[in-house]
This record gives sequence, structure tokens and C-alpha cells, in this order.
Amino acid sequence: MKIKSQRDFWSGLMFVLVGLAFAVASSEYNFGSSARPGPAYFPFGLGVLLAVLGGMVLFKALTIESEGGDPIGAIAWRPLLVIVASIVVFGLMLPRFGLAITLPVLITLSAMASDEFHWKDALLNSVILTAGSWVIFVWGLKLVIPVWPTIFGA
Repeated sequence: MKIKSQRDFWSGLMFVLVGLAFAVASSEYNFGSSARPGPAYFPFGLGVLLAVLGGMVLFKALTIESEGGDPIGAIAWRPLLVIVASIVVFGLMLPRFGLAITLPVLITLSAMASDEFHWKDALLNSVILTAGSWVIFVWGLKLVIPVWPTIFGA
């Protein structure tokens, strides 16, 4: 069997493996029922869905001819490292600086990974996503997430 698109083949294989890993790992938790789902219910469903989608991408990579075999290019190290660093910074900052400061820092740092970075877009995204995150997670779901820096005592 000939691989007709390298990009689709490797991304599909990665989706299948990650999906199966999540499905298998979640099987150690209680599934619950449809009316009262347990902690394994959602990750198992997402894992299976990801594996199925990966299988579809793999099928496409093996059946549909692409121009030049659609080779994989070089790894974009700078964006990869910037995104990973911004997630680490988020994890370190959140307990001390709260959601209101940490999330805009994460969004701005992550946006800097792009070659099309613009301050105006990053700041607008920061405001919208921070407000949306507060509404969904703090107000809606009532999660205990520090919103303000600990120096303000809120």
C-alpha cells in the first residue's frame, strides 16, 4: 500500500494513537451512565472520536493522490517552543497573578509565535477570551480559579 500524502498519513496516525491512548487511559475510571456520566465518560468519547477522525484522515492519505506526495516540511521550532513556553508561564503565573492577568499574557505570548502577529489583534483577543473564560469557568461553572492577583486579596 502506497502513502499518497505524507502529511495526512502522519497526522492521521498521530490522531489515532492519541485517541486510542485517551480511550484506554479513561477506561480505568468509572463511566457512569448517560444520565449521570462519570469521569471516564467524556474523555473516552473524545478519544474514540479522535481515533475515528484519525482513521478517516489515514484512509484519505492512502487512497487520494496528492500533488508531489504532500511531503512534510521542516519542523517549525520557534512557534513550537513559544507555545510550550507560554503554557508553562501560564501554569506558573495563574496561582499568583490570577486569571485576569495570566490569560492575557498567555494569549499575547502565544500570538507572538505567528509570523502575522499584531498587537491590536492580540489585545482584542485577550480581552474577549479573558471575559469569556471568566463567564464560562468562574461565573457559569463556579470553578475555584483565582481571578485577581493574590496581592489584591480577592
